[in-house]
Amino acid sequence: MKNVILLGITSLLTDMSSEMIYPILGLYLAYLNTPFTIIGVIEGIAESISNLLKVFSGQFSDKFKKRKPFVIFGYSFSTIGKIFLYFSKNWPFVLISRIVDRFGKGVRTAPRDALISESTEDAKKGKIFGLHRSMDTFGAMLGVIVVYFLFLYNPEEIPFKKVFLLSILPAFLGVLILFFVKEKKKETLSFEKKISLKFYDFKYIPFVAKKYIFISVIFALGNSSNQFLLIRAKNLGINYLTTILLYLIYNLSYTLFSYPAGFIGDKIGKKTVITVGYFIYSLVYLFFAFMKTTDFIWVLFVIYGIYIALVEGQEKAFLSEISPSEYKATILGLHYTLVGFMLFPASLIAGLLWDKIGPSATFLFGSIMSFLSSILMIILI
Repeated sequence: MKNVILLGITSLLTDMSSEMIYPILGLYLAYLNTPFTIIGVIEGIAESISNLLKVFSGQFSDKFKKRKPFVIFGYSFSTIGKIFLYFSKNWPFVLISRIVDRFGKGVRTAPRDALISESTEDAKKGKIFGLHRSMDTFGAMLGVIVVYFLFLYNPEEIPFKKVFLLSILPAFLGVLILFFVKEKKKETLSFEKKISLKFYDFKYIPFVAKKYIFISVIFALGNSSNQFLLIRAKNLGINYLTTILLYLIYNLSYTLFSYPAGFIGDKIGKKTVITVGYFIYSLVYLFFAFMKTTDFIWVLFVIYGIYIALVEGQEKAFLSEISPSEYKATILGLHYTLVGFMLFPASLIAGLLWDKIGPSATFLFGSIMSFLSSILMIILI
């Protein structure tokens, strides 16, 4: 349990750091007169690198029977990325910052989740992953609060650099905490005998895991960037500071419901919780597709936070349960990679639908894909 708490604190601090930056990064790039096409390219490259690395870091973590070194290395790189952002003066520096930051995330994610899984018993995995997500998202909420007040009390000067500099501190503290994590000793294999699950070698993956990964990929195709929700809020007449508050409400909802979602998942089954989460996402996007006023927008962001709480932590716990221990990090990494690869086409499709037809088409597409995924969970899993 000590490892779970320490890793949770690291995630809290790191997400606090990252979420101080996320709501204002697009504004900062616009401040630098960056073309919107370049902004899309920056995010596409960064997320592609992150998700490509997840499966390989998981594989190497399983192969060398080590988790902690990969976790420390990954979190350290994310901290270095924020330092690059502080010194940035144009969009190429921002691109470098995002690449370095996402490289770190790609390296650390699968080994960290495997380390969490190995630090608790199966009967409590859903609860533990829910606790970790709660701490992670509480940090995100704190980050959004900090950036909101920095902007609120600097009306004459946009404090980008102050935010970037301040974001380095919690990220650095998060790395320091990792050195107190204790990794369980595992059987050491000779290099020739080390297990190596290739990206294309599916024979070791349980059939139920294959089916779930397939369904989550379909869901991901309709799961476009959260930026579209924020843009939709602005499109409906919400000002920028209020949009940041909406993002805060989403994070607060996510934080409050992540741990209860894990508890419920352990009681009634993680598959059921994930299926309900997909259905909630479908309803939220359906409302965003056809809403004309902002009357219920606060409620929708709360419900959207509940969807994230139900799905994100529980899918990790579900995959951890159905994966063999010697391939756990690899399968988690494969899932992250395949789902992550879909984020780029998902956002591209969302943008094209918005430009060619309108925002309703963007959210209707997401709603349909999510509803289809919930039906497939009931039929196939």
